[in-house]
Formats: sequence, C-alpha cells, structure tokens
Amino acid sequence: MNGLRNLVDKIKPTFEKGGKLGFLHSTFDAFETFLFVPNTVTKRGTHVRDCVDLKRVMIMVVLALVPAMLFGIWNTGYQHNLAFGLNWGFTDIVLYGLAKVLPLYVVAYLVGLAIEFVSAQIQGHEVNEGYLVSGMLIPLIVPVDVPLWMLAIAVAFAVIIGKEVFGGTGMNIWNPALLTRAFLFFSYPSKMSGDTVWTGGVARFMEEGVAYQCGNGLVDGFSGATPLANPTLANLEPKFLDMVIGTIPGSVGETSVIAILLGAILLIWTGVASWKIMASSVLGGLAIGYLGYALGATDLPGYYQLVMGGFLFGTVFMATDPVTSAQTECGKWIYGFLVGALAVTVRLWNPGYPEGMMLAILLMNTFAPLIDHYVIEASIKRRAKKVKIA
Repeated sequence: MNGLRNLVDKIKPTFEKGGKLGFLHSTFDAFETFLFVPNTVTKRGTHVRDCVDLKRVMIMVVLALVPAMLFGIWNTGYQHNLAFGLNWGFTDIVLYGLAKVLPLYVVAYLVGLAIEFVSAQIQGHEVNEGYLVSGMLIPLIVPVDVPLWMLAIAVAFAVIIGKEVFGGTGMNIWNPALLTRAFLFFSYPSKMSGDTVWTGGVARFMEEGVAYQCGNGLVDGFSGATPLANPTLANLEPKFLDMVIGTIPGSVGETSVIAILLGAILLIWTGVASWKIMASSVLGGLAIGYLGYALGATDLPGYYQLVMGGFLFGTVFMATDPVTSAQTECGKWIYGFLVGALAVTVRLWNPGYPEGMMLAILLMNTFAPLIDHYVIEASIKRRAKKVKIA
C-alpha cells in the first residue's frame, strides 16, 4: 500500500493546477480520494469534527444494498431456471444471473460516471461520490431484460437533466435512480409497466401474461407476471411466503423482503437513513391499504401492499435519500406517510399503473421543500405565541 501511495504522490504534481495535465485535476483527485482518505484538515475557526464524510455515507448505502443485489442475481437465474423447466444447480443459477445483471451495472456506471467526470472537468470542481449509490440502485430497479441502449439513454438523461443541471450531488431535486426508471417507463412503457414479465429470457415468449411452450423446455401454464399483475387474495395468498423470501418475478433487487430489511437494519444502525421516514411510509401504506380493503377496492389485507412490487425497496433506499427527502424531524413523518399513502393509492385506484412507488417518491421529492417550509413556519409561530404569553 505504501508503494501505491508513493506512486500517487510522485505523479500528483503533474495533475496539479499549472502541471502538464492540470486540466485533469478533478479526475485525478477523484481517483486519489477513492484510493486513500484525504489528508486535508481544518486550519482555523470552530468546526464540527467527525470521521463521517460523503464517501463513508455513500459506501454505507452501497453495503446496505449488497444483500438485495446478491439475492437479485440468484433470483434472476432461479426464475429463468424455473420458467424453462431446467435442472440447474446453484452455481449455474448464479452464473446466469450474474451474466444478466452485470451488464446493467457496467452500463449504469460507465455512462453515469463518464458524465460525472466530464461535468467535473468542465466546471473545475471535485468529482462527488454521490453516483456510487445511484449506479448501485439503477440496475436493481429495472427489468433484467431491459435493452442496454435504453438503459444508457435513461442514465444519461437522469444524470444530466436530473442532477448536473441543478449543480450536482446535493443539489438535485429528484432521486437520479428513480428518474432513470421514470424515463424508461414513460419512453418505453412496454418494458416498464408494473405487471411486465421481468424474468430473464422469458419476456420474448410472452403474450398477454401467458407463457407459451416454444419447444425449449418452457413448462406448461407458467406465468411470469409479477404479483401486481393480478393482485387478488386467491392468487397471492399461497405466494405470500415467496414474496417475503423473494422467489418471485420482479425487478432485480426489489423482490426479497428479507434482503431489503437487512439493508434497512444497517442503515438505521449506522444512522445513515431516517427510520422516521421508513416507519411513516409503512404506516401510510398500511392506512390506505386497509382503507381500500374496507371500501372493497381490493380483497387483499393492507399488509400485502408492503411485500408487493417495489414498496419496501423504495421506502428503505430511495424515500430516505437525504438530498431529496424532507429535512425537518416533523417533516420526515409527513413526507414518509404521504409517500406510502400515495403509492398504495395509485395501486388501488389507478388500473392503468399497478405500481405506484416510483411516482409517489418523485412527487414527494418535489414537495419535500414545501413540507419543510410549513413545518418551520408553524414552529416559528408556536414559539412567537409563547414569547407573547410570557
């Protein structure tokens, strides 16, 4: 490690301002801070001293996503194995899943980081670590069979229009990963509808949600549709345990409740994500879920809404984004509750779009500053009244 440190120190002057490659200073700085902890310290004045910086926060979120990613890789291969009646072992299942998921990560990171680096060079600022999380999230919330060129265009749109034009990491209004999904949904709806078959190698054989035997081992009567395609108690009650474990078709990282909860525990334990947003989102989803159950909009008890689609994944990993969510403590409760409530409202009363989490989070990203504004105003008025009384 000392040899690598010495090598970096030796070539560093070349990339400093005034050096031969000084125009690449931002790029070099990004690689250096990725390899080593920066040695810059505060020089004067009073500062909050803490070992936690943006890089450590982002890495913690990436680590929290690892269980969902690993399970998603296995489940991709498992669903393919199940759909085609194959008799694969664990290794074959994982290798197939890796072959399908890895290209999504390569495209997401290559396109996104390339834009980040170019933007940093043009503007002359540091390359921020924020995209480490976005690049990790994007492949987990898209269909595994999405064409790579579509993904590349969507990532470019999300990073340029949704992030860089607002000033980069920490300045964006909407979650970049969700913007990627939204772009795919509205531009290529056949690939992104909530009841689309998201099983590797199956979509091309599907018509109206029914898989036809094509002489290649596809079992009779297999349906690759996600639980949101026909959300009735008769269809889903026998599959409830499967939905908790995650052995169902769906986006790569959104199917396993257990894997998502492992990530949630890590984020809450380290204080990286707000447990208030998570808890209030679940409460909002349950409230509308049971309201719809009482009104006859669905025969599913409210708790089913938590384990279907991307509800829990969105609640844990995207609604809690500290940049785009509410900042005040009271605002977090309001923001989270409305995210969960709106997601289930869209599911139950909008037959054209069976999954509502993406739209709910993006809408509440938009209104998060307004929520904080009114929470602060209300707090100021309460304190002013106390002062007058005193």
